[in-house]
Amino acid sequence: MRLSGKISNFFFIFSQALRICNPYIAMKILNFKSISVSALTLLTLMQLALASCMDRFPSKYALELPSLPEAWVSILGEPHWRVEWVSTNGQKQIADFPHKIVSGIEIEIPVTWVNAVTAYPYWNDFNIFPAAFKPAGAIFPFDARKNRLHLSWEAGYDSVFYWELAAAQKESHSPADFDWQRFRELFQSDVLSEAVLEDPWVVNWRNLAERTSESNFDRRRIVSEAAESKQIPVPAGLWYGTSPFAKPLFFADNEPPVFPVRPGINIWISEKGILRISGNTWVFSEIK
Repeated sequence: MRLSGKISNFFFIFSQALRICNPYIAMKILNFKSISVSALTLLTLMQLALASCMDRFPSKYALELPSLPEAWVSILGEPHWRVEWVSTNGQKQIADFPHKIVSGIEIEIPVTWVNAVTAYPYWNDFNIFPAAFKPAGAIFPFDARKNRLHLSWEAGYDSVFYWELAAAQKESHSPADFDWQRFRELFQSDVLSEAVLEDPWVVNWRNLAERTSESNFDRRRIVSEAAESKQIPVPAGLWYGTSPFAKPLFFADNEPPVFPVRPGINIWISEKGILRISGNTWVFSEIK
């Protein structure tokens, strides 16, 4: 039996909850999955079992953020973080935290459906606002460990895709029903292009979500968005992008700096300054 995205997600939530409150029941449910039973029977068993211990499945989770890329910190310093999540009543919540206290902050989230948490680093002192740099993220329950929610850079694009699916969703395409486990497996395989595997932020996640909402998800649409090469007279040296996965660009003193530019605002940073590019317009600001 192959489980659909909705049933697979429900199974994961229920089995995680059961491991917390009754490992013996969890083992029995896992054994049912391994044999041939109907999806309805499996869901019924899981719902009945979970009902007996729902009060022991936590709704508050402490956030664990990943380490920042060293270049971001050495050039810009420690950021603030904007955290976005779904409250227990289904409403999107947004809060800002200093870097020193964000890890360990508790948020309350729904525990009966798949939901996303996103954390954007930003630096007000440099006019770098939330969403300018790529975020860390988590998908509940897959990234939950006991009462902690582990955010990672890898789940950053997962969480943004979740929000984009929610914004573009039609009744039959809820992001809570999306098969996130199979989606993540794609990035551990060789079915996607090398460019996407190296840096998934080259994908236009909004466009992919809209097309998924219009029809169905198709992994062949996970492709790199076209970039235009632009020569811009900035100081030589190493330049770092806004994706934690992007390889830095190095320009020698006698080499014309050429940057890959995609739609929207492109930002690159170096020890010499910050470069902002949008279309044919660019602004270089020295770091003092």
